[in-house]
Amino acid sequence: MTKRTLTIRLRPNWRDGLREAARKAKAKTYQGEELAFATPGLFFGKLSEKRWDLVRELQGKGAMSRRELARRVDRDVKRVHEDIAALLELGLFEVDEESGGVMCPFATIHVDFELKAAA
Repeated sequence: MTKRTLTIRLRPNWRDGLREAARKAKAKTYQGEELAFATPGLFFGKLSEKRWDLVRELQGKGAMSRRELARRVDRDVKRVHEDIAALLELGLFEVDEESGGVMCPFATIHVDFELKAAA
């Protein structure tokens, strides 16, 4: 089984993203997956430090119940549940069909963006 990889990047031009997705779709081998944000504000608004803590805790550990994940990061279950919903929507987490728990399916997550001064 291929280990899944995710690249998170800023991509203000959505057309570039479509071209990249088409290129990956034509490839004969797994090319990884991408999550793109149009602006740094959107990126930091969706992926807070507490959400990154959840990703780090789940990455490579298989499925885990929401309550157990909250216990491991020492946070309120309700707030963790809200963050899990956001991470599921982004595709960083998936629900395990057998156990009903959540998991982070990516062996590697690479964040790739550059901020430049306006010309």
